[in-house]
Amino acid sequence: MTQPNDAARPVQGAGRFDVWAPEPGAVTLLAGGERYEMGRRPGNAPADEGWWTAADAPAGADVDYGYLLDGDEIPLPDPRTRRQPEGVHALSRTFDPGAHRWQDAEWQGKELQGAVIYELHIGTFTPEGTLDAAAGKLDYLAGLGIDFIELLPVNAFNGTHNWGYDGVQWFAVHEGYGGPAAYQRFVDAAHAAGLGVIQDVVYNHLGPSGNYLPRYGPYLKYGEGNTWGDSVNLDGPGSDHVRQYILDNVAMWLRDYRVDGLRLDAVHALKDERAVHILEEFGALADALSSEAGRPLTLIAESDLNNPRLLYPRDVNGYGLAGQWSDDFHHAVHVNVSGETTGYYSDFDSLGALAKVLRDGFFHDGSYSSFRGRHHGRPINFSAVHPAALVVCSQNHDQIGNRATGDRLSQSLPYGSLALAAVLTLTGPFTPMLFMGEEYGATTPWQFFTSHPEPELGKATAEGRIREFERMGWDPAVVPDPQDPETFTRSKLDWAEASAGHHARLLELYRSLIALRRSTPELAGLGFADTAVEFDDDARWLRYRRGGVQVVLNFADRPVSLDRPGTTLLLATDDAVRTDGVQVELPPLSAAVLRD
Repeated sequence: MTQPNDAARPVQGAGRFDVWAPEPGAVTLLAGGERYEMGRRPGNAPADEGWWTAADAPAGADVDYGYLLDGDEIPLPDPRTRRQPEGVHALSRTFDPGAHRWQDAEWQGKELQGAVIYELHIGTFTPEGTLDAAAGKLDYLAGLGIDFIELLPVNAFNGTHNWGYDGVQWFAVHEGYGGPAAYQRFVDAAHAAGLGVIQDVVYNHLGPSGNYLPRYGPYLKYGEGNTWGDSVNLDGPGSDHVRQYILDNVAMWLRDYRVDGLRLDAVHALKDERAVHILEEFGALADALSSEAGRPLTLIAESDLNNPRLLYPRDVNGYGLAGQWSDDFHHAVHVNVSGETTGYYSDFDSLGALAKVLRDGFFHDGSYSSFRGRHHGRPINFSAVHPAALVVCSQNHDQIGNRATGDRLSQSLPYGSLALAAVLTLTGPFTPMLFMGEEYGATTPWQFFTSHPEPELGKATAEGRIREFERMGWDPAVVPDPQDPETFTRSKLDWAEASAGHHARLLELYRSLIALRRSTPELAGLGFADTAVEFDDDARWLRYRRGGVQVVLNFADRPVSLDRPGTTLLLATDDAVRTDGVQVELPPLSAAVLRD
């Protein structure tokens, strides 16, 4: 297994500006306005191939710098730049992560099992849209009962605002959010508030503007693209260095920024035919750094493959990751609370689909997927995987933002339906994740927004969005222009909503559910075999049991009575819920949690 190559790029001192650039025949360092000719780094080991060094490069204070390749007079930013204060096309600036004096010596980290994750986007979480402003909401999140904050990608991208998945400089924190120093302050503040930080990272593609990596070396494989562009070169010639580049980036987040985990974007788009897949290397590296740090470090994959191999231990040919997103749970919940059955929702049009997900983890575990036109997935080996390894949600940035108008469930559903989604997410056997504002039923949309300075790129992006919606049957006429600044502004949370009317009621329900989850070990601690589910699709009720706790839900618009309830009512979403130990009476669109 490869390990983080700290010697390749020390932040200060000799080798500070070394760069891997096998493509050009000549490289000149431009630093502080001065030119420094670079030569091939001495050494015959494969790890030294393609590296350039400048023996007389400046040391000490921070400096703006870039590289001139093959006599080109336009300097390019560093592939491993830590700061881009003037944007992704401009000079890099050195940054010493060791200058921060960490205050989190007492932080012991958190395990995934039993945790609740809160996904947020720095640019729209607060009016200011900065890391420092987001730090001001940490006490609110801690009071809600959150364990981990999951940040959408923060690496440098072109423009002022973006979801983050168009990043082109993976080692740099977007300057508009506050840059790398603000990121360190945020993580320190999160740990002080008792919150872990999970950083969303993208290794399957690069953004369309400001990607200079191909000028330096074979970072991409042309002609082998995925949905978002050319694939990253993980297994072709020169891929040893590309893989090391990525592994060093993983190590940077976990070590220099002390984050507690990474969410790995769309790992199904990582094209790697090597015998040791890079995901396996990620798992091994995270385990090694966890031992070094003395606290848990968690890797969570986003994958639509329904392949539990991601979660199996490496000694049985798995990748050894701690978790993966489960879209099947989202789809089953969404259909049963909203009634929407178009596109990929069509297979989930029954309480039976929800029951299967609660019981087995995946709905498509080798079954036929009508949306894909083929069979999909495989069953989970219950002896090798705990349900907590599946991260689930009723809403997230993708499932809201990739709708035509970016509409949340709370923009069309009543309190009762939102309460059902909350109960399913927070009392099920999996690891729940909330999307910012969900907990109080935010009515602000979460729309797809970009700020590409290039008009042609902005036009292509807008047209591409409309094409994406064809299979879902959504009206292209209502799709907002991603380039319109108002699309970004509309997506910012309105925190004044949280304290009013049904918003406050829903927020109190979320607090109560999270507190109940924390105080009731059966809800988060038991395995797959400990979940029993029964339902009636015609009467629209579902009940599942976790040990001595049962959860009953009425999806119908009429009351329902169920026998054999628990004797103690732990929580109800509606004040009209009644139980006498023989039957439980559920009003329309309500749920209850009971103990035997």
